[in-house]
Amino acid sequence: MGEKPKPEARLHSIVHGYVQGVNFRYYTIRAAQQLGLTGWVANRWDGTVETVGEGQREALNRFLAFLHRGSPHSAVQRVDVEWETPSGEFERFGVRYL
Repeated sequence: MGEKPKPEARLHSIVHGYVQGVNFRYYTIRAAQQLGLTGWVANRWDGTVETVGEGQREALNRFLAFLHRGSPHSAVQRVDVEWETPSGEFERFGVRYL
């Protein structure tokens, strides 16, 4: 079995709007896994959702497009984005509790 390719990029985002209590984390995990990303998603105390994703740049751009759309019952107002150097520390994409 081949090794997983090293991630090209890391996307760190904060999603603002009506994004908690609407299955946003579930849909985020599903989108990330379909795109082959690793990292995490977490609800924050201020009502936003934070994500860190690593993978291929094109997959991360598609993930970012999902974050702007959101889950079916969410209402995304804005997404703050930082592109960072990937660390390769993640094995999968899941929920993190902050």
